[in-house]
Amino acid sequence: MSNSTTSGNTTYYLAATKNVQNEMAKKVISENTPNKEIIYICGVDVAYRNNIAYCSAVLMNKNSMEVKESVNITLNVKHPYVPSFFMLRESEAIINILKSLKNRFDLLLIDGHGVLHPRRCGLASYIGVIIDRPTIGVAKSILCGLVNADHFIEFDGVISGFKMIKEEKKPIYISVGHKINLINAIRIIKQLVKPEERIPEPLRLADIYSKALANSVP
Repeated sequence: MSNSTTSGNTTYYLAATKNVQNEMAKKVISENTPNKEIIYICGVDVAYRNNIAYCSAVLMNKNSMEVKESVNITLNVKHPYVPSFFMLRESEAIINILKSLKNRFDLLLIDGHGVLHPRRCGLASYIGVIIDRPTIGVAKSILCGLVNADHFIEFDGVISGFKMIKEEKKPIYISVGHKINLINAIRIIKQLVKPEERIPEPLRLADIYSKALANSVP
Protein backbone atom coordinates (compact mmCIF):
# COMPACT_ATOMS: atom_id res chain seq x y z
CA MET A 1 0.00 0.00 0.00
CA SER A 2 1.36 3.42 -0.92
CA ASN A 3 2.09 6.06 1.71
CA SER A 4 -0.57 8.32 0.20
CA THR A 5 -3.18 5.55 0.52
CA THR A 6 -2.12 4.78 4.07
CA SER A 7 -2.27 8.47 4.95
CA GLY A 8 -5.73 8.75 3.38
CA ASN A 9 -7.02 5.76 5.34
CA THR A 10 -5.61 7.17 8.58
CA THR A 11 -7.21 10.55 7.94
CA TYR A 12 -10.56 8.91 7.23
CA TYR A 13 -10.30 6.72 10.34
CA LEU A 14 -9.43 9.64 12.61
CA ALA A 15 -12.30 11.68 11.15
CA ALA A 16 -14.67 8.80 11.92
CA THR A 17 -13.24 8.56 15.44
CA LYS A 18 -13.82 12.29 15.96
CA ASN A 19 -17.47 11.73 15.12
CA VAL A 20 -17.64 8.91 17.67
CA GLN A 21 -16.07 11.13 20.33
CA ASN A 22 -18.47 13.97 19.56
CA GLU A 23 -21.45 11.63 19.91
CA MET A 24 -20.10 9.99 23.07
CA ALA A 25 -19.51 13.43 24.62
CA LYS A 26 -23.27 14.06 24.46
CA LYS A 27 -23.83 11.02 26.68
CA VAL A 28 -21.42 12.07 29.43
CA ILE A 29 -23.12 12.79 32.76
CA SER A 30 -21.20 15.35 34.83
CA GLU A 31 -23.21 14.78 38.00
CA ASN A 32 -22.94 12.28 40.83
CA THR A 33 -24.82 9.00 40.61
CA PRO A 34 -27.81 9.43 42.98
CA ASN A 35 -27.71 7.48 46.27
CA LYS A 36 -24.48 5.73 45.34
CA GLU A 37 -21.82 5.47 48.03
CA ILE A 38 -18.32 5.17 46.65
CA ILE A 39 -16.16 2.70 48.56
CA TYR A 40 -14.36 0.45 46.09
CA ILE A 41 -12.22 2.24 43.54
CA CYS A 42 -10.40 0.67 40.62
CA GLY A 43 -7.35 2.16 38.90
CA VAL A 44 -6.17 0.94 35.50
CA ASP A 45 -2.99 1.66 33.58
CA VAL A 46 -1.22 0.32 30.52
CA ALA A 47 2.49 -0.06 29.76
CA TYR A 48 3.90 -0.87 26.33
CA ARG A 49 6.77 -2.91 24.99
CA ASN A 50 7.37 -4.23 21.47
CA ASN A 51 3.81 -3.51 20.33
CA ILE A 52 2.35 -5.37 23.30
CA ALA A 53 0.06 -3.68 25.84
CA TYR A 54 0.56 -4.74 29.45
CA CYS A 55 -2.48 -3.68 31.44
CA SER A 56 -2.99 -3.77 35.21
CA ALA A 57 -6.04 -3.04 37.35
CA VAL A 58 -5.98 -2.46 41.09
CA LEU A 59 -9.18 -2.47 43.16
CA MET A 60 -8.91 -0.70 46.49
CA ASN A 61 -11.10 0.18 49.47
CA LYS A 62 -11.15 3.98 49.61
CA ASN A 63 -11.60 4.10 53.37
CA SER A 64 -9.01 1.55 54.47
CA MET A 65 -6.68 1.98 51.45
CA GLU A 66 -6.35 -1.80 51.33
CA VAL A 67 -6.03 -3.60 47.98
CA LYS A 68 -8.94 -5.99 47.46
CA GLU A 69 -7.92 -7.33 44.05
CA SER A 70 -5.37 -6.85 41.29
CA VAL A 71 -5.28 -8.39 37.80
CA ASN A 72 -3.05 -8.21 34.72
CA ILE A 73 -3.56 -8.91 31.01
CA THR A 74 -1.54 -8.55 27.81
CA LEU A 75 -2.84 -7.65 24.35
CA ASN A 76 -1.37 -6.84 20.97
CA VAL A 77 -1.33 -3.11 20.21
CA LYS A 78 -3.51 -2.27 17.21
CA HIS A 79 -3.11 1.50 17.05
CA PRO A 80 -0.21 3.96 17.40
CA TYR A 81 -0.29 6.78 19.91
CA VAL A 82 -2.05 9.81 18.44
CA PRO A 83 -2.66 12.85 20.71
CA SER A 84 -6.37 13.26 21.62
CA PHE A 85 -7.12 9.77 20.21
CA PHE A 86 -5.82 7.81 23.20
CA MET A 87 -9.06 5.79 23.26
CA LEU A 88 -7.97 3.99 20.07
CA ARG A 89 -4.83 2.69 21.72
CA GLU A 90 -5.95 1.84 25.25
CA SER A 91 -9.71 1.26 25.37
CA GLU A 92 -9.62 -2.40 24.29
CA ALA A 93 -7.09 -3.36 26.97
CA ILE A 94 -8.96 -1.46 29.68
CA ILE A 95 -12.39 -2.85 28.83
CA ASN A 96 -11.00 -6.38 28.71
CA ILE A 97 -9.20 -6.14 32.04
CA LEU A 98 -12.31 -4.79 33.75
CA LYS A 99 -14.09 -7.96 32.65
CA SER A 100 -11.38 -9.95 34.45
CA LEU A 101 -12.16 -8.45 37.85
CA LYS A 102 -14.03 -10.76 40.22
CA ASN A 103 -15.20 -7.92 42.48
CA ARG A 104 -17.40 -4.97 41.61
CA PHE A 105 -16.05 -1.42 41.83
CA ASP A 106 -17.94 1.82 42.49
CA LEU A 107 -15.60 4.18 40.65
CA LEU A 108 -12.94 3.84 37.95
CA LEU A 109 -9.77 5.93 37.67
CA ILE A 110 -8.23 6.29 34.22
CA ASP A 111 -4.73 7.54 33.42
CA GLY A 112 -5.97 10.07 30.87
CA HIS A 113 -8.47 12.88 30.36
CA GLY A 114 -12.22 12.93 30.64
CA VAL A 115 -14.16 16.00 29.48
CA LEU A 116 -10.96 18.08 29.55
CA HIS A 117 -10.43 17.18 25.92
CA PRO A 118 -10.75 18.99 22.58
CA ARG A 119 -13.95 17.03 21.83
CA ARG A 120 -14.95 16.65 25.51
CA CYS A 121 -14.52 12.89 25.30
CA GLY A 122 -11.11 11.69 26.37
CA LEU A 123 -10.30 8.10 27.34
CA ALA A 124 -11.93 8.40 30.79
CA SER A 125 -15.23 9.64 29.37
CA TYR A 126 -15.20 7.11 26.52
CA ILE A 127 -14.66 4.18 28.91
CA GLY A 128 -17.07 5.60 31.48
CA VAL A 129 -19.93 5.85 28.99
CA ILE A 130 -19.27 2.36 27.63
CA ILE A 131 -19.25 0.66 31.06
CA ASP A 132 -21.85 3.10 32.49
CA ARG A 133 -19.93 3.62 35.73
CA PRO A 134 -18.62 6.67 37.58
CA THR A 135 -15.20 7.47 36.11
CA ILE A 136 -12.51 10.09 36.73
CA GLY A 137 -9.71 11.11 34.38
CA VAL A 138 -6.31 11.70 36.02
CA ALA A 139 -3.71 12.92 33.53
CA LYS A 140 -0.06 13.82 33.92
CA SER A 141 -0.12 16.55 31.26
CA ILE A 142 -2.69 19.03 30.00
CA LEU A 143 -4.23 18.62 26.56
CA CYS A 144 -6.32 21.78 26.28
CA GLY A 145 -7.78 24.61 28.32
CA LEU A 146 -6.56 27.54 30.41
CA VAL A 147 -5.57 27.10 34.07
CA ASN A 148 -7.12 29.82 36.21
CA ALA A 149 -5.58 31.31 39.36
CA ASP A 150 -7.69 28.97 41.50
CA HIS A 151 -6.30 25.97 39.55
CA PHE A 152 -9.61 25.20 37.86
CA ILE A 153 -9.20 24.70 34.12
CA GLU A 154 -11.47 26.47 31.66
CA PHE A 155 -12.03 25.22 28.13
CA ASP A 156 -14.38 26.95 25.69
CA GLY A 157 -15.81 29.00 28.53
CA VAL A 158 -16.62 25.95 30.68
CA ILE A 159 -14.82 24.77 33.83
CA SER A 160 -13.69 21.33 32.69
CA GLY A 161 -10.87 20.25 34.99
CA PHE A 162 -8.58 20.98 37.91
CA LYS A 163 -4.80 21.23 38.21
CA MET A 164 -3.78 19.56 41.48
CA ILE A 165 -0.40 20.67 42.79
CA LYS A 166 1.62 19.21 45.64
CA GLU A 167 4.82 20.82 46.89
CA GLU A 168 7.89 19.61 45.00
CA LYS A 169 5.74 17.34 42.81
CA LYS A 170 4.66 17.66 39.20
CA PRO A 171 0.94 18.49 38.85
CA ILE A 172 -1.83 16.14 37.83
CA TYR A 173 -4.95 17.14 35.93
CA ILE A 174 -8.33 15.92 37.14
CA SER A 175 -11.48 15.88 35.01
CA VAL A 176 -14.91 14.28 34.99
CA GLY A 177 -15.08 11.02 33.11
CA HIS A 178 -18.71 10.06 33.67
CA LYS A 179 -21.41 10.05 36.37
CA ILE A 180 -19.56 12.26 38.85
CA ASN A 181 -19.17 16.01 39.30
CA LEU A 182 -15.82 17.77 39.30
CA ILE A 183 -15.87 18.88 42.96
CA ASN A 184 -16.51 15.34 44.15
CA ALA A 185 -13.87 14.01 41.76
CA ILE A 186 -11.28 16.40 43.21
CA ARG A 187 -12.23 15.45 46.77
CA ILE A 188 -11.88 11.72 46.08
CA ILE A 189 -8.55 12.08 44.29
CA LYS A 190 -7.13 14.15 47.15
CA GLN A 191 -8.23 11.45 49.59
CA LEU A 192 -6.49 8.76 47.52
CA VAL A 193 -3.13 10.52 47.15
CA LYS A 194 -0.73 9.54 49.92
CA PRO A 195 1.21 12.41 51.55
CA GLU A 196 4.49 11.48 49.85
CA GLU A 197 2.95 10.75 46.42
CA ARG A 198 1.30 12.71 43.57
CA ILE A 199 -0.80 9.97 41.90
CA PRO A 200 -3.93 8.47 43.55
CA GLU A 201 -2.99 5.10 45.02
CA PRO A 202 -5.05 2.73 42.82
CA LEU A 203 -3.58 4.36 39.69
CA ARG A 204 -0.08 4.55 41.15
CA LEU A 205 -0.08 0.82 41.91
CA ALA A 206 -1.59 -0.03 38.51
CA ASP A 207 1.23 1.97 36.89
CA ILE A 208 3.87 0.10 38.91
CA TYR A 209 2.36 -3.32 38.19
CA SER A 210 1.91 -2.72 34.45
CA LYS A 211 5.50 -1.53 34.05
CA ALA A 212 6.82 -4.44 36.11
CA LEU A 213 4.87 -6.83 33.89
CA ALA A 214 6.26 -5.25 30.73
CA ASN A 215 9.80 -5.30 32.10
CA SER A 216 9.54 -8.95 33.15
CA VAL A 217 9.33 -10.10 29.54
CA PRO A 218 12.74 -10.99 28.00
